[in-house]
Amino acid sequence: QVQVIESGGGSVQAGGSLRLSCEASGISVSSKCMAWYRQAPGKGREFVSSIETDDTTASANFVKGRFTISRDTAKNILYLQMNSLKSEDTAVYTCAAGQDAEGGYCYLLKDWGQGTQVTVSS
Repeated sequence: QVQVIESGGGSVQAGGSLRLSCEASGISVSSKCMAWYRQAPGKGREFVSSIETDDTTASANFVKGRFTISRDTAKNILYLQMNSLKSEDTAVYTCAAGQDAEGGYCYLLKDWGQGTQVTVSS
């Protein structure tokens, strides 16, 4: 049974940092395309960042230079390092596993976690 569990969210002031973790079981984060999405209150889910099996990454324009996606294959954990956080980054962040597309993007994302709340106060 595949399970992904996010953690590391919390409340932080604008300009601060958080590192989100996505711990996987039943799959290897190195053999899947892994992605982070977020959903702010009253808005739809939006793409944040992803990493293919060959370590090619992709990120949304609004996080480039601030967020970094990575994975620890020994621990089987996906990370999202978030720096220079802004109030508009407030959302529930969710990780998912799927298949490599190209350019760092994933498709056929089907193994989703429950999410972790990130709240940034200005």
